[in-house]
Amino acid sequence: MPKPPATKARNKRAGSQLTPDAIIDASLRIAARGSEDAFTVRRLGEELGADPTAIYRHFRDKDELLLSVADRTLGEALDAIPEGLDWKGRIRALADASLAVALKYPVVGSAMASRTTRRTNEFRVVELILGAVREAGLGGAEAAVHYRMIGDTLLAYVGQQAAFLLFDADARAADDSAWSREYRLVDPQHFPNITRLSGELAEVTDDQIFGATVEALISAVERRAELLRGP
Repeated sequence: MPKPPATKARNKRAGSQLTPDAIIDASLRIAARGSEDAFTVRRLGEELGADPTAIYRHFRDKDELLLSVADRTLGEALDAIPEGLDWKGRIRALADASLAVALKYPVVGSAMASRTTRRTNEFRVVELILGAVREAGLGGAEAAVHYRMIGDTLLAYVGQQAAFLLFDADARAADDSAWSREYRLVDPQHFPNITRLSGELAEVTDDQIFGATVEALISAVERRAELLRGP
């Protein structure tokens, strides 16, 4: 009898040796290359040299894989935060690390802007932020609300930045140049504020925006804690 093709045998062996961690690693490799199909079984099968259906032995569906991959990226961000920082330093470091990881894996960062992984590393992020706002002097409902303010704002910003990287180069270039082109040409009678600040608007950088956002979050926590302490 003829022997089956070597590629089929190789794929079968690879599929039987897959682990959840190996699949997550493969998804992250694809995501880091800027691909939007990091969670399709076809693309993963190609990356792993395995039968695509083998993915379903370890993950119920594409969404379960996405949440597991996203939780791994949260762990990567947390691991980048130095020890010994005060509460403000921990918030700043978490913000910086979250943005860096989202830009490294844009398809993951953009997808997770409105999701929750419900897994260990997400719990660690929540614990970090809650610990920070409690150290600042907030407790109870105030701590919960300000944790959500920080967490949701960071998710929204880093998700937006990650999603932008998924557009093609021409679309990104057009958006980036809008402040120095279209916004400089608006009718000054209808848009006097834009006209007065068109030069300044064109000079604003993403780093400035992100830095101002993080500092505003920290200031909001500080002000609320001071108010609750009273005179």
